[in-house]
Amino acid sequence: MANITFSEASNVADSVYGKSQYPIRMLIEKRGEEFEAKSALPFLFNITSSKNWAEKMTTMTAFDNFKPVGENGAYPVAGTQEGFSKAIEHMTWRSSFSLSHEIVADAKALDLKNRPTGFVASAYRTREQFGASMFGAGITGASNVTMNGFKFDATGADGVTVFNTAHPSKLNSSNTQGNLFSDDFSADALSAMETAMQTFEGDNGELLDVSPDTIVIPNLYALKKSVFAAIGADKDPATANNGFNYQFGRWNVVVWGYLNKFITSGTAPWILLDSEFNKTYGGAMWFDREPLTIRSTISDENDANVWLGRMRYGVGFNDWRFAACGGVSGGTALISD
Repeated sequence: MANITFSEASNVADSVYGKSQYPIRMLIEKRGEEFEAKSALPFLFNITSSKNWAEKMTTMTAFDNFKPVGENGAYPVAGTQEGFSKAIEHMTWRSSFSLSHEIVADAKALDLKNRPTGFVASAYRTREQFGASMFGAGITGASNVTMNGFKFDATGADGVTVFNTAHPSKLNSSNTQGNLFSDDFSADALSAMETAMQTFEGDNGELLDVSPDTIVIPNLYALKKSVFAAIGADKDPATANNGFNYQFGRWNVVVWGYLNKFITSGTAPWILLDSEFNKTYGGAMWFDREPLTIRSTISDENDANVWLGRMRYGVGFNDWRFAACGGVSGGTALISD
């Protein structure tokens, strides 16, 4: 989120409420900055702003290759066409809390500080949990996410779950590809999945040069140990002469504790992600339509200081090729037993 918009009704600037508004605003903005600094969302989603009611995402096939034409030959016309497309609608999220007249009048410092900062924390926590639930749906094979009675589409533009063994092609229905694998994390599985992603093709069979650079895992101690054991040293401890470990220094690692809640208990899924492909072609998309806006006013019923918060954004998956997932039962095996 780029910023927090803060406003207050004119009738709060009196001798009691006026003294609390600006310190609370400072606390709210500081808390928002802390959450932004720790958020995993910028590493996983292509976050951009929107000015529309919804955004349509689509994929495009690569241009045809250049062709030899000889001296003074005519320019061939390179062809490209639209692949699958998907519309991502924005949803409004709201919440509120109040400080009683007595709390404000008596200047109860802990309430004046903790409730507003906890309020903005809940807004950022909602965003983080929602993002994790979308990836969790892909990992567990769910096609949608339900929150407060609202269903959100968690499939890609091709209509299947974002991690799947059979993504269809827009141009050739018999040609499917997969980005869901069963292998538990290991140094060999990491190398095998990276290689598999590097061979992902577009809808007309063109090689896309996918280059994963990020490892995303839930906060599981055994999985963390395996990941950092595989990439954390420049020598290969499994060899007698400590041969060179070519995976060293090549990966960004995101340990996402919010993901724990949305995966199957007892499993240890792991994701490889190409951050540049995600930005260029739109894989996991996050559109911020309205930033977190907090408004303070006074209740006509009981003189309580009421705080109202809202934000609006749309989230969804477009091109599945930005990522692959391993450690999931039912996925394709990368490494033969």
